Amino acid sequence: MFQKILIANRGEIALRVICACKDLGIRTVAVYSEADRNSLHTRFADEAVCIGPAKSARSYLDIPSVISAAEISNADAVHPGYGFLSENSDFAEVCETSGLKFIGPTPSVIRLMGLKQMARAAMEEAGVPILPGSKGILKNVEEAEELAEGIGYPVMLKASAGGGGRGMRVVRSKEALQPLLAQAQAEAAAAFSCGDVYMEKLVENPRHIEFQVLGDQHGNVEILGERECSIQRRHQKLIEEAPSTAVTPELRERIAKSLRVAFKAVGYTNAGTVEFLMDASGNLYFIEVNARIQVEHPVTELVTGVDLVAAQIRIAAGERLDDILPRPSRICGHAIECRINAEHPETFAPSPGRIVAFNLPGGAGVRVDTAAYQDGVIPPYYDSLVAKLIAFGSNREQAIARMRRALDMFVIEGIHTSIPLHRRILDHPDFAAGRLDTGFLTRTGLAVEKK
Repeated sequence: MFQKILIANRGEIALRVICACKDLGIRTVAVYSEADRNSLHTRFADEAVCIGPAKSARSYLDIPSVISAAEISNADAVHPGYGFLSENSDFAEVCETSGLKFIGPTPSVIRLMGLKQMARAAMEEAGVPILPGSKGILKNVEEAEELAEGIGYPVMLKASAGGGGRGMRVVRSKEALQPLLAQAQAEAAAAFSCGDVYMEKLVENPRHIEFQVLGDQHGNVEILGERECSIQRRHQKLIEEAPSTAVTPELRERIAKSLRVAFKAVGYTNAGTVEFLMDASGNLYFIEVNARIQVEHPVTELVTGVDLVAAQIRIAAGERLDDILPRPSRICGHAIECRINAEHPETFAPSPGRIVAFNLPGGAGVRVDTAAYQDGVIPPYYDSLVAKLIAFGSNREQAIARMRRALDMFVIEGIHTSIPLHRRILDHPDFAAGRLDTGFLTRTGLAVEKK
């Protein structure tokens, strides 16, 4: 087992990794920017190293600075969390050449999964259902027009190296294809330094379903059920739950079987998530792989009893899944997560600033993952996530009731947060009935941005 792990991240995920390390008896090293000098992850880690100024490009994304921090602190492994360098194959490679164990997939697998059209091909070969679309990167407008005519409008243009909705465009006619393709390529190039774009058939107002994967270094792969992530705004998830009310046991097992084949074939190790779209008929279609731990991993932890972050560490240390996971593996109960963001609940404008009052909810079935505290500052430089509020119950109705209670007891003053929006979502009859899709907020009028 590792003696000391450097956590190449900040905020709540850095604290989450620290907790897992403490449970395993492993010392931790926090890295921080000058803006995060007083953050809780620097206080609760065994050591802390400043790696640069506030801007992430000169701190959390600065590979030499992170590697130097690991070397001077004598860490023997690096956990990247999510975001920042977590899916950067070059960073994983530098870790390995520096004698540091990267707690995640191998560089070659990260590279494969990061190029979405290559991931599509790997999944298709293993029998995972995929949407009709291009076999690779679109070479020119003529090829795009021919393909779109073949699969039928509307279609979706997507950045090969993309994420977070950038480099994506919906095309509903031939006339709109050329300008939207140019826009998608330009946005992808600006966001990811790669302007490659591919095409898929558009599923209108789908459900967004993802499956949790774990793979060890001995060729074993396990699928720990699915999460429903359909409540989104501008392709950003707001509420997640496990399991999905739309996935039957038969569908769950069928998808899990095909994913085991696919992930064994590519030699996948550590944690990963496979994202799908579900159409109105209940068919699932692969869209991408996230080769890291997800923000919403707590809902899977609560319904499976598996500490996914500790599992990541144990897998990286060479342990087998048979020794890590409970047998038999099963899903029990229901969990819901609300992402509490520092933003106005009606205008959605960012709301950084100092927290002047802070009360965490508690009681049966409630968990809060956060690095926020009273008098703490939410800086304007990073993601707006303040806390992840998770409720667990024996069934979905109880989980919703506990989430309502927890939202009412969660006090954050000094900044605006998304708590009022979450209350409105949970109170809507369509949410209670499980009538969910990625257009939920627009369809119900809950996300009409007010000036």
